[in-house]
Amino acid sequence: MRKVYLLPNLFTGASLFCGVFAILNVFNVAESADLETYRYETSCWLILASAVLDFFDGWVARMTRTESAFGVQFDSLSDLVAFGVAPAVLIYTRLLEMENRHAAEVLAALFVVCGALRLARYNVQKSRIEKLSFTGLPIPAAAGVIVSSFLFFQWLDPDWNTEFVLNILPLLMVVTSYLMVSTVNYPSLKQLRLEHGRQFDILPLIVVVFAIIYLLKNYIPALVFSSFTAYVIFGIVTHVYALVYKRVTLGNKVPPPNRI
Repeated sequence: MRKVYLLPNLFTGASLFCGVFAILNVFNVAESADLETYRYETSCWLILASAVLDFFDGWVARMTRTESAFGVQFDSLSDLVAFGVAPAVLIYTRLLEMENRHAAEVLAALFVVCGALRLARYNVQKSRIEKLSFTGLPIPAAAGVIVSSFLFFQWLDPDWNTEFVLNILPLLMVVTSYLMVSTVNYPSLKQLRLEHGRQFDILPLIVVVFAIIYLLKNYIPALVFSSFTAYVIFGIVTHVYALVYKRVTLGNKVPPPNRI
């Protein structure tokens, strides 16, 4: 068996713990409406925390050159729980409370299955294709869209529940599920090669990001939701542009003359 490195797997384990706690927190019995809202918000933040930890486990592994086959498999299993099962349970329980059981079952199952397919494809293509970009929406981003939408609409209006859950959330679930198994390319943060002596180049960007977060601390739900949404839309727009450009380029090619 190849080496199993401790440091990156600690981040992966912490990400998995956040995902499990998010699931368990959904099933906590709420004694009031305020506590019910709080448990959903807590689960959303736990899933987002898991996404941050998931980013750092890969970054630490690359920086310390401790990547391993075990780490890849462990990371995928953790991602399926934290970004597949946890959001699906959140959605299922929320729709179930709205007396929409059939939709809850279908949407939850669809999201988990598409997430598992996305992770399986990533594991197969990781060494050959998915180095600087992802084929299909990454499952952490898909989960981020769903849970940040909860936080955003709750931040806008505490009475958002019925309209949002029954109308907007199912659409978001279907779209993100499809994008995970699609061929739409998304940029990868692996392009930030901090381990190759570029720390000073990235440091000003990190400072600016934290300054923006501090200035907009009262708008964090909107900031998080807009960031995930922008990432999703960016991939769709660039994919459509590439298809149109390819079609126009092929259409402008003059066919060679027929030889007699």
